[in-house]
Amino acid sequence: MPILSLNEWKEFLSKCPDAHLLQTGAWGELKSGFGWQAVRLVVESESDNWGAQILFRKLPLGLTLAYIPKGPVLQGAALGEKVKFPGQAFWTDVDQLCRARRAIFLKVEPDHWYRQSNSDGNGPPAGFQESPHAIQPMRTIIVDLQENEEEILARMKQKTRYNIRLASKKGVEVNPSADLETFFDLLEATGERDQFGIHSYDYYRTAYNLFKQDADCELFIAKYEGEPIAGLMVFAAGQRSWYLYGASQSLHRERMPTYLLQWEAMKWARMAGCVQYDLWGIPDFDEQVLEAEFANRSDGLWGIYRFKRGFGGEITRSVGPWDRVYQPILYKLYLRWVGRGIGEL
Repeated sequence: MPILSLNEWKEFLSKCPDAHLLQTGAWGELKSGFGWQAVRLVVESESDNWGAQILFRKLPLGLTLAYIPKGPVLQGAALGEKVKFPGQAFWTDVDQLCRARRAIFLKVEPDHWYRQSNSDGNGPPAGFQESPHAIQPMRTIIVDLQENEEEILARMKQKTRYNIRLASKKGVEVNPSADLETFFDLLEATGERDQFGIHSYDYYRTAYNLFKQDADCELFIAKYEGEPIAGLMVFAAGQRSWYLYGASQSLHRERMPTYLLQWEAMKWARMAGCVQYDLWGIPDFDEQVLEAEFANRSDGLWGIYRFKRGFGGEITRSVGPWDRVYQPILYKLYLRWVGRGIGEL
């Protein structure tokens, strides 16, 4: 069984420069501190080398759930390249690992968009089935960072450009920061106001420390007259960057600090060599529906879409999620559990 250590996995990924953030060793270490165990596997052949960071979550009675977030990874694949899915040799080793750990099923959310999928279509490969439960957002907005700053700004909606400049004129200052406590205070205020759950303080501190040591993360805090009013944590891996965590307090929202925060994060990503900025998560509807309804809806991710749509990115949707079932009866119980809203991975 070709299981890799953390350092061996990092060496493998050094030849996969555009692997997704959620397949990095740092992400696996983060999740390993909060209820998961990361196991890294590579299967080599004469034609290609495939690897995956698999997360296992313990369940009662010695059972587990297995999950490959935004993988598997093909060594040498370039960003945007049309990539086939691994062959059976790879999945044979994955199955052996999952069965040894008594996984009920394996969930795979590939790092592929519909426009990048293989010629066989967007359905699951042999041995998988469509899953009704996604862990990561299915749809997102990706901003192209390859042009200069003025051209990036020009692609944004006029109101967004106005709000970015308004924030500066209204005295908002955005700077890098290591003040995780202030950021967490802002997250708590945002979660209470907008009624969504957040991770623990230790989770954000660990995420920051793991990625910051390799300059793959930055925390920005927006202040007005010295008072923190909003914050944003941005991550980078290869040529891509991701906006994962953001927060703001209700006071001084009219000064539009969150718009300036996003712009400063995009500029940081460009300086880090990124060509894409992923705004990470909007409602899972076609663009026509999103544009027709966003002005009248604020539930779920709709308010977030109203904000993110202004940054001039492309709406994309991922393929999957796909499940590979090992214990059918328990898998059916899992689907009922998720369907009732009792829990999630």
